[in-house]
Amino acid sequence: MSPIVVGGPELFLGAGEVYVALLRPEIDPADPGVRLAAEQAGVTPEEFAGPGDVWALMYEDGGGHGEFELPGARDTEADGFAEQLQAALASGEPFTVEAGDFLHLDARPAADAWRLTARITPPEDEEDGAAGPRTLDLGALPAARLLADLEDFRSALA
Repeated sequence: MSPIVVGGPELFLGAGEVYVALLRPEIDPADPGVRLAAEQAGVTPEEFAGPGDVWALMYEDGGGHGEFELPGARDTEADGFAEQLQAALASGEPFTVEAGDFLHLDARPAADAWRLTARITPPEDEEDGAAGPRTLDLGALPAARLLADLEDFRSALA
């Protein structure tokens, strides 16, 4: 079967095996892989692709991964989080920004980079929710790359 191409706005923070990602997956019903998978599942390509408006948070902590949907999250909220993060980075001072109750980012400057720590709180009704919050050290990320990634993310939302 052909691989299914997934698009949509996405913001990845971290490197290698430790990261957190905020994304809104979009699957194109016209993609040949989607049409084939839909046919095999006995549904229309549009049903298989889904609405494409559900935000999700994915993470990897080096020992395992997790993900959960963010029902009710909207593009304006994701853009607001990215805007807060851009403004905090521009300040040059240590900061904390939050995306709802599910993601808190602490950052402190380190030369031409920022050391980021993410605290992820999965909803209690999710598989990982019972384990409680997770803290991930995302490492030192180059400031220029962070700003460029944020700009790309915000452009994808526009």
